[in-house]
Parts: sequence; C-alpha cells; structure tokens
Amino acid sequence: MNVIFHYAAGVDLAARLAAIARLNVTVVPEADDAALFRLLAETDVLWHVLKPCTAAMIEAAPGLKLIQKIGVGVNTIDLDAARARGIPVCNLPGTNAQAVAELTLLLMLACLRKLTRYDTAMHAGAGWSLPLATQDGLGELSGRTVGLVGYGAIPQILAPVLRALGCRVIYTALRPRVDAACVTLPDLLAEADILSLHLPQTPEATGMIDARALARMKRGSILINTARGGLVDQLALVAALRSGHLAAAGLDVFAQEPPDPADPIYALENVVLTPHIGWLTSGTFARSFSIAAENCRRLAAREDLLHRVA
Repeated sequence: MNVIFHYAAGVDLAARLAAIARLNVTVVPEADDAALFRLLAETDVLWHVLKPCTAAMIEAAPGLKLIQKIGVGVNTIDLDAARARGIPVCNLPGTNAQAVAELTLLLMLACLRKLTRYDTAMHAGAGWSLPLATQDGLGELSGRTVGLVGYGAIPQILAPVLRALGCRVIYTALRPRVDAACVTLPDLLAEADILSLHLPQTPEATGMIDARALARMKRGSILINTARGGLVDQLALVAALRSGHLAAAGLDVFAQEPPDPADPIYALENVVLTPHIGWLTSGTFARSFSIAAENCRRLAAREDLLHRVA
C-alpha cells in the first residue's frame, strides 16, 4: 500500500516511518508540491499533517482510498471534495494530547516569567544588565484562575496539573459536566487570569476571541492558544497586547501559517511564539503511527476504520 506522509521528516522520524510493516511510506515535505502531485497519481493513502489538503490534491489522486489526519483538527482538509469521491477521512483524537498539554503549560510559565526576554538577553551577554523594569510583573501560576475554553482530552490532562500548582481552574464547553468549575464563556473571560483555548476551529468558533471578547478579559491577563489560530482575531490581539490590556500571549498557532514576516505579532516583546509544534514529540508520532497503520490494515481488510469523521 502506497502512503504519502505529507510533512518533512528528520533522520529519526524517517526511520520510524520506514519501519512500519507492510506499508510503503514516502515522505514528501510540505514545500515540495512537484513531488507531491507526481506521487499522488499512485497513492492509496494520504497521511495529512498541516498543509491544507485541497480539492486539487484529491483530484490528482485517482486511487486515493483514505485521508488520515495525523492529529485531530480536520479543518485543513477539503471534506466536501473527499465526500464527493467517497474517500473516508479519519483523525487521531487524543494521540497528541499529552504533548499539547505540556506545551500549553510551558507557554503559561514562559509568559509569566518573561522567559524569552531573559533568554535573548543571556545569549547576548546582557542578562545581568537588563533594566529593572523587566522584573516588574513577573508572576507565578499559584493563586491564579486559569480558564479553559473547551474540556476535551488536552484540558483534562492539564487541569489536575494546574490545580496541583495552586491554580483555580474553570472551563466552558459545548457539553459541560455538571460541576462548579463549568461557567459561561462571558464569565470565563471576566474571571480568568490566564485564558487557554482548546477547541476545534468550526465556523461558529472562528474569530470567537475578537476585540469584544478581549475587552471582557481582565487587564493584565494572559492568552494562550495551542488550538487553532483562526479562533483569535490576531489584529485585535496585537492591539490588546500593545495597549497593556493583556500582559502577554503564548501562541503556537496562527490564522496564516507560516505568518507573514511583516506580521506585527513578531515585533511584540510580550509574546512567546512557537511554530505549531505543540503536537510534535516522539510520543505523539509513536501513538499516531500505530493507529494510522492500523487504519491502513483495516482499509485493506475492508473493516470499519478507527475515528472516521467523514
């Protein structure tokens, strides 16, 4: 079975892919469109990561039998085009939850301790000569209210860790549990010292953290986004960060990936940025490839696929 892994792979990752039994997995970096469209002509399964899987890609693969998302969010796949061809689409819920939860915690701590500013100064040999004002506002997680938007696999890993560190944890979700920690989104925005996003980018959720939502947040609060960039109005976020209404933001995702080099977010000192690597660990790959390979086996055996979403 011919499989395309549509993402760049270093030595370790390439070796993992080559070791998957009974599959011929070809690594195609996202920037290499020529190789992608050449290989799609003989591809049975596409292992899709981040770069949008378009109708043109699906049309170029006459033998395509499965689009397997390596991750959870399927907003980057043209589902209508897949349905029109009768091509099933599956995702991998939970496989990246531990990794994303850990990066979310890291971004919270990095924002509170202004880690990137200190790291940059130390590398420049100026760590001990920073202005005293740099020390202002350094904070701890303990005693803060953390608001989680969404309460799926990632927040359920994160919440007990935050509580153990002394945080009050509240959340809002489409299918809330019956407990005191569940509040409405307006109440969450008003109460949270740190707001962390953990939900898919649906049409209803796109742009939900806009200027109005940001204005509801406490002055001096922090926004963390390891979910999808399109959930946040980034121009409104930049304005809130520049004005000091928000103290900081930690972002792993962006509406446009990679962002335009001229994006004003890059010029702000009170943001911590990572290039959509929250999911990117050896543990995530091990869990993901195990299920993705099982779906290929099930496809060949004409058995029900795991985690089919379309």
